[in-house]
Amino acid sequence: MFRGRYETTLDSKSRTSLPARFRDVLTMTDDGRMIATTGLEPCLAVYPYSGWCEFEKKISKRPSFDPTVIQIKRLYIASAVECPVDSHGRILIPPTLRAYAGITRDVVWCGMVDYVELWARDKWNETFAAAQAGVSELGKALAELGL
Repeated sequence: MFRGRYETTLDSKSRTSLPARFRDVLTMTDDGRMIATTGLEPCLAVYPYSGWCEFEKKISKRPSFDPTVIQIKRLYIASAVECPVDSHGRILIPPTLRAYAGITRDVVWCGMVDYVELWARDKWNETFAAAQAGVSELGKALAELGL
C-alpha cells in the first residue's frame, strides 16, 4: 500500500504536500482522510482513516487495565488528530505534533506498508544512518524470519 520515501517542506501555514502516490491510495479508500499521531520514535505515524479505525478496534478489544494498553492509548490514541487532505493535496500538521517530531521545515514521508511515517529530515537522516550501521543484524533477523 504505502512504499517509498519522499521529501517535502512545510509552507508558511504548516502544511505539507502529501506525495501523489500516497494521495492516490487515500483518495481510493478514505476520501482523503488521514489520522496523524505521535510515533514510537521522534516522528509522526500517519494512517488512512480506515486503517486507524481498525487499529482502534484492535486496541478496544484488549484489557483496559493492562499497563501496556494504557501506554499505547496515551501515546497513540490521545495524540491522534484527523488531518484531511485539502484540494491541493496538502495536510496541516498541528503544532503539538510538529513539536513532538521536531518538524520545522524539511520533512520526509516514509511508506511503512499500511501507514506512513512523517519525519523531520535531520532526524530521519540520523535514524536512517543508524539503521544502515546495523544492517548485518537486520540481515540476521530477516534470515530468522525465512526471508
